[in-house]
Amino acid sequence: MAVYVALLHSIVLGPGRRVVMSDLKTMAEGLGFRNVRTLVATGNLVFEAEEQPVASVEAQLEAGFAAVFGKHVDIIARGVETWLKLADGNPFVDGIGSEVIVRVMRQPLGSEILDTLAKYRRGERMAVVDGDLWIDFGLKASETKMLPALTTRRLGIGTMRNWNTVRGLAEMIRR
Repeated sequence: MAVYVALLHSIVLGPGRRVVMSDLKTMAEGLGFRNVRTLVATGNLVFEAEEQPVASVEAQLEAGFAAVFGKHVDIIARGVETWLKLADGNPFVDGIGSEVIVRVMRQPLGSEILDTLAKYRRGERMAVVDGDLWIDFGLKASETKMLPALTTRRLGIGTMRNWNTVRGLAEMIRR
């Protein structure tokens, strides 16, 4: 058995409808995944499955999600070693946990994305580590001009998690 982390891009199903984590857990168990756990109410799963390519895990979760919830949502998965490497690779550990985010990417970004995003920067620190984009907003992320630039259209399929969540998932794995 292998351990995987899966991150939903969105838990919003429509106006006034959000995915309940117990329903998400039940959906993953219905796919045959074992020891399914969730972290906070933002679509974070840790589970065990037969060892397989991450793309296969993503495809199963996305198909299962669409069948159960009636909507496609991009889901990014990582194996345990890759997730722990991501957590250990935070270049801004001196930042505030809720204001440091990583955009976890399906396809790795190159460092040239930093030039593309430069025109939106207002003091944020940014780095690409192993293809994922780390940003330390310093102030409140909600007050930046950077967030609207971090779209799937511009960057590709990915989803953002703050440093507190990244650490929390790493702690779940290590238990």
